Amino acid sequence: MSTLVINNLTLRIFGRPLLENASLTIENGQKVGLVGRNGAGKSTLLAAIAGDIPIDDGEILIPNRIRMARVKQEAPSGPLSLIDTVLAADQERATLLHEAETIQDGYRLAEVHERLIAINADSAPARAAIILAGLGFSEENQKRPVSDFSGGWRMRVALASTLFLNPDLLLLDEPTNHLDLEATLWLESWLEGFSGSALIVSHDRNLLDQSVNAIAHLNQRKLSLTVGGYEEFIRIKNEKALQQNREVEKIAAKRAHMQSFVDRFRAKATKARQAQARLKALEKLPPLQAIVEETSVHFEFPQPIELPPPLITLQQVNAGYGDRTILSGISLRIDPDDRIALLGANGNGKSTFIKLIAGRLEPFSGTIHNNPKLSVGYFAQHQLEDLVPEHTPLEHMQTALPKSTQTELRSQLARFGLDADRVDTKVNSLSGGEKARLVLALATRHNPNILLLDEPTNHLDLDAKESLVHALSAFNGAVILISHDARLIELVADRLWLVNNGTVAPFDGDIKEYRQWLDDQRKEANQQSKAENTSTTSSQKEARKERAEKRKLLQPLRNKIKDAEKIMSKCASEILKLEEKLADTNFYSSAKPEEMKAIQIKLSDFQKKQEEAEETWLELHSELEEAEADNS
Repeated sequence: MSTLVINNLTLRIFGRPLLENASLTIENGQKVGLVGRNGAGKSTLLAAIAGDIPIDDGEILIPNRIRMARVKQEAPSGPLSLIDTVLAADQERATLLHEAETIQDGYRLAEVHERLIAINADSAPARAAIILAGLGFSEENQKRPVSDFSGGWRMRVALASTLFLNPDLLLLDEPTNHLDLEATLWLESWLEGFSGSALIVSHDRNLLDQSVNAIAHLNQRKLSLTVGGYEEFIRIKNEKALQQNREVEKIAAKRAHMQSFVDRFRAKATKARQAQARLKALEKLPPLQAIVEETSVHFEFPQPIELPPPLITLQQVNAGYGDRTILSGISLRIDPDDRIALLGANGNGKSTFIKLIAGRLEPFSGTIHNNPKLSVGYFAQHQLEDLVPEHTPLEHMQTALPKSTQTELRSQLARFGLDADRVDTKVNSLSGGEKARLVLALATRHNPNILLLDEPTNHLDLDAKESLVHALSAFNGAVILISHDARLIELVADRLWLVNNGTVAPFDGDIKEYRQWLDDQRKEANQQSKAENTSTTSSQKEARKERAEKRKLLQPLRNKIKDAEKIMSKCASEILKLEEKLADTNFYSSAKPEEMKAIQIKLSDFQKKQEEAEETWLELHSELEEAEADNS
């Protein structure tokens, strides 16, 4: 049976059509990711389904028995505690509890109690606490009033309230925007276990691959449904595009052949009839129109000058704000080829550590030594708010680089997809993604040796995220990343550092093992809150210790795999440069024979190294899989 049926829906905003005769059906238990370019109308469609805005034509059908829930646009506030705010979201439960305390009618009281049992009212506080804990709230924080928390944390409470309702149809619009990695991983797991139907707008590819079983694509004002996650959707979409483009090529060839016949024989009486027939056939051919997509955003980080390691060394560093120490005893080094992702819940000190590296925060004690020629590129979300609304991207870049030419300024902006039209557009007319790209352009204007990226993808769509991954892969400097996007971390980082309990230390494992570590932490917290017996707690600690030991034993093997990947990446980059040089016709007119021979030899050497690294990588991966299977 269907949870949601959309028939021939037409939606307009200020007269502009967003959907025209669009249809979609979501079955019971089906979780659907809604994707489409920015501005296509995804959020508007959710609002229409929720009944917040009227539709222009068609129908949206939701059976009366279906309970629907959507995260409120406004963050909750007031003196109620977090746990009470979440519990209050279930209005039926709150009404029944009030009625049970005040009603005099014995028959009605029995009905109320029956209904309270049916909706598991007694377990509600425990369920609400589990959801809040999953979204990053400690048991102590759950008792504090909502008004104590910032807007981002209050939006987590709004999300918790919606999940607590456990509806038949769940509508989520960018649910990970206000979450850190830890809460995002928990939400993915929660959605996987959710038994109801869901329609989720998200730019988080990992969530779209892990937590949904179909993708709805809003494109050219229509809706199409593809079964499977986002990766499957992309595969099918590309296959269809190839098929359609091949058909377009066939039609073009057929049209050209017919037109050639018409042009040659139109004037000859003996061929006039055939020419007329060909003209009519030409008219019946479908129009020459391949799949049209918006031009994807291209990112390109400027390459830094090579510096010897280490770039930065920290020795016994303590840091914080005012008289409050956030991080202590940090002794680490960062090298030119490091790709590091910082793990740890919001509030543990990840941004504090980034600010230390960026030179935006002075340590309380200890020493930080930078390479004298080090250039740092620092990106953080708050920098978007520092942009001058009435200034254009070009004016911002002119202020940052007063000695640069117009060509140089425009070139730097173009690295991040800010073309000739956008560079002269005032910031207050730019989208969130365009503002983020402007901040990235400003942050990298001095060819940094290290990129410090604090949630760089919050305003980027799926295609822009992919471009960012490719740009970071091609970047020859170091990267330190904070992100709630697990896929971005997996694709960019080869080292994980955990910011926890006031310190920063390497985490021996990958994202999958970090997810397991988080689950262990939550289980231990739940056990402590329930005061379970000592033997159970001890066995959990032993199991966690055993897993940590296994990770430690396998870490050298993982390090070898990462070393092989670095060699493969370096070889691929060098091969591309040499092939581009050999493909340049100007090179052959100016180069000497011995120079050409040297390049050919160099190219052959890199190709050989790449093949050897690939063989090593495959062998090591096979060895790792066997070891993990033995340890599972």
